[in-house]
Amino acid sequence: MPRVLGVDIPNNKPTHVSLTYLYGIGPYLAVKICYELGIDPQSRASELSEDDVSRLTNHLDKNYAVEGPLRRKVQQDIGRLREVQSYRGIRHRKGLPVRGQRTKTNARTRKGRKRTVAGKKGVKDLK
Repeated sequence: MPRVLGVDIPNNKPTHVSLTYLYGIGPYLAVKICYELGIDPQSRASELSEDDVSRLTNHLDKNYAVEGPLRRKVQQDIGRLREVQSYRGIRHRKGLPVRGQRTKTNARTRKGRKRTVAGKKGVKDLK
């Protein structure tokens, strides 16, 4: 398995698909990088020479924020939002959806498991 920026990319997949295993590189950018370096996007990652892998690593390091630096930048951005106590920062802190999704129903991915609150009665039940 070729190792690019500390990540093992799969051998048996085309190069442009293997590059998407790096954090911060999607399908479009992977194909674009292959053409910039003159690598056939359809060739298997196992067919890449050591020279190709080193060129790829250097190119990604110089021109793109991927893996560790990108993760750090995202965490710093979220930390800044929390620090200035913006609406989005408060939503991050409370663990609620940040981008305007509804929370009355759904939002379970962000809110976690449903917790039942005991003793909750409606207006009809009080009569």
